[in-house]
This record gives sequence, structure tokens and C-alpha cells, in this order.
Amino acid sequence: MKSILNNRPALKAALDEVAEVAGYLWQKGWAERNGGNLTLNITEFIDDEIKAMPAISGVLPIGVTLPNLKGCYFYCKGTGKRMRDLARDPMAAGSVVRILDDCASYEIIADLPVMPTSELPSHLSLQDYMLGCGCGYKATLHTHPIELVAMSHSKEYLDSERLTQILWSMIPETLAFAPLGIGVVPYALPSSVELADATLEQIKRYDVVLWEKHGTVAVGPDMMEAFDQTDVLNKAANIFMTAKNFGFTAEGMTPESVQEIRTVFNLPTHR
Repeated sequence: MKSILNNRPALKAALDEVAEVAGYLWQKGWAERNGGNLTLNITEFIDDEIKAMPAISGVLPIGVTLPNLKGCYFYCKGTGKRMRDLARDPMAAGSVVRILDDCASYEIIADLPVMPTSELPSHLSLQDYMLGCGCGYKATLHTHPIELVAMSHSKEYLDSERLTQILWSMIPETLAFAPLGIGVVPYALPSSVELADATLEQIKRYDVVLWEKHGTVAVGPDMMEAFDQTDVLNKAANIFMTAKNFGFTAEGMTPESVQEIRTVFNLPTHR
């Protein structure tokens, strides 16, 4: 079967990176069974031949109207598909979808009629925001980082500002590579409108959003950057919890040291 990736090296490279990230998620234990999902805006790689491709599905509702996504194309992990399988073959574990002119529906165009993740409305709402704000971000990633999820089981760490300050203080690189920190969304039913709306509000302020007792959502200019931001924050959580396991609470860097890093490296305070 001819693939949409054939003779399109830039598109293939982007999805190769998605596959690489999927492999990392599985290796880290962050993507059990079919856990986690991702989407990537691939509109920049779409040529006239792809635009002319017929749908291989019916017209499917998004569930929300997203005006910035008219005519956009996305690669989406398939519902029920495993990250470890996506790492081997992204076009067998996901599909390319086209957003229709009503901005409220989509159709699958390649390679197989693999239904996108059940979190698609949430992912596309984030993509709509990112296009609207002009930040240049194209990737959304949901996964289950063990240490961050563990911390979300304690009310002590469910305040976004407190959790961010703790994680920033564990190691200088955390602030350098996740300068907007981590937002927290109280537990809500997976795939619910409530969860999607709360996530959207938090991602306007933070690099990564932690869903209480569930997982994280990250956005970035590409999938590797979204992964890296999640990874560096979870590394800080691991350091914090390792100290707890040794019987003490990590003191962390002082607020003055944290501010010095922000000043010296001219780190952003907002998106």
C-alpha cells in the first residue's frame, strides 16, 4: 500500500520523531498498554497531491467548533493503539486527518481509517489555541510520568505555584528547560469537556499541565520539545521523591538562586 510518507522526506522526518518519542514513553513506563496520546500539526508539509486525496472515512464530529483549524492537517495517535506499536510504525498506529471548512468536523485521509484518540477534542482545542496565539507550537503530548502522577496523589502538591517552585529548585536545568513551570488540574473524568476546558486554561500559563491522579499534557514546537519539557519536570520530581526515600526533604535551591538563573539566561515568564 502506498503511504502518505512516500517521497515526502520532511513529513517522514517529523513522524519519525513522533515515533522516537513514542518509544521513549514506552521505555520509561509512561505509556502502559494504550495509555497516552499525541497529535502533531503537519499542515506545513501538505502539498497539492495530499489536499486532493479523498477521505477514507465519513465526516466525523470534533464536538467543538475550532475556527483557527480550518483546512489544517494533523497526525493523531489512534484510539486503543499502543505507543510501543506507534514507535515501530506510526502510520499503522495513527492516521492523518483533515479539518473541514465548518471547523467542527474532520475526515481521515491516510494511511488507514484508524480512529483518532478519544482525547482528540482536547488536543485540537489546544492546537486551536496555539494557532490563535501565534506561538508556533505544533505538538501536543499526553502521557503518564510516574513521579509527577505520584506527587499529584497528595493535596500538598496540588497547588500549581507551590509545585512549580519545588520542581524548579531541584536542579538548575528544570527552570532552564521548563521556564513556565507546571499547572495543575483537579481530577476530572478523562475525555470530558470539563477536563479539556481546564487544561486549556492552564496551558496558557504553564509549559506542562498535570492532571491529578492521571498524567500530564505538554505542548511544544515539535514532539521532542513537548517530551523534553515533561521529562525535565519529571526528573525534578524524581529527585524530590528520591530524597524523601532517603528520609529527608530536599532543601532545593534558594529563591535567590532560582531568580539568578532566570535573569542570567533571560528566561520567559509567560508564553
